[in-house]
Amino acid sequence: MGAARFLRGLLAVVPPSSVTAIVNVADDTELHGLHISPDIDTVTYTLADAIDPDRGWGLRDETWHAMTMFERYGNPSWFNLGDKDLATHIVRTERLRAGQPLSEVTAHLARAWDLECTLLPVTDDRLRTFVTTEHGDLSFQEYFVGRQHAVPITAVRFEGAERARPAPGVLDALADADRIVVAPSNPIVSIGPLLAVDGIRDALVEHRSRVVAVSPIIAGAALKGPADRMLTELGHEPSVVGVARLYRDVAATLVIDDADAARAPEVEAEGMACIVTGTVMSDAERAAGLARAVLAATESPR
Repeated sequence: MGAARFLRGLLAVVPPSSVTAIVNVADDTELHGLHISPDIDTVTYTLADAIDPDRGWGLRDETWHAMTMFERYGNPSWFNLGDKDLATHIVRTERLRAGQPLSEVTAHLARAWDLECTLLPVTDDRLRTFVTTEHGDLSFQEYFVGRQHAVPITAVRFEGAERARPAPGVLDALADADRIVVAPSNPIVSIGPLLAVDGIRDALVEHRSRVVAVSPIIAGAALKGPADRMLTELGHEPSVVGVARLYRDVAATLVIDDADAARAPEVEAEGMACIVTGTVMSDAERAAGLARAVLAATESPR
């Protein structure tokens, strides 16, 4: 959601055709015989102004008749899929089974929503996040949705990362970009899988001077989701300084919220420039303001 809202703000201040979004696919899952890509869909629906504004995921004005039938037939019902949303997953699954790579399918779906920016899955290969808990290893969706991210974790692994290669266009987009932004998303399970794909971390290190990251942690807490608890459970400081330590090798600049202004010198001590501004994207205007601050934080375009 943080990445989707930031992108919405960014597209309000720069030409949409100039933006490429490289999206996590390690949250993908298979349910009811369908391939579901939650991050890609949340970005797509948000930029199409079709996202449900209350839930922050799925489509506006959704109905749930199919879920009722899944429950009747004894299929899993812990992961909600709306009736309209199901069409997206059916089309994606049909095209994947016909041999199209996920990047081509994503482009098709983005065109159907009239998006002018480019959406790229970080990889066309299978990549999945698993977390280790006292209940054993859980897939990301089992942990995040099924267990409501309420169980402590002791480790995170990205299954398939050793074989995953960047999708077509990903490395070119990073090499050609005037600015590279690490969105305000969970550093461990939203950004971590991208950096685990072969060549992605190296590309950011190479272009570090043009990389700016936005902290998803504000005053020691995540606005939504388990990022702060995950950082603590995995031995990191749940603060903007902890985020700086995770990103200092790949980003030259960290944008932090006004609430953390007093910690800017500590961020800078980690070897990063620090920009202090409002980072809570409570509406479209504030999201655009954050995008402007991020663009101003990096060096001038080449």
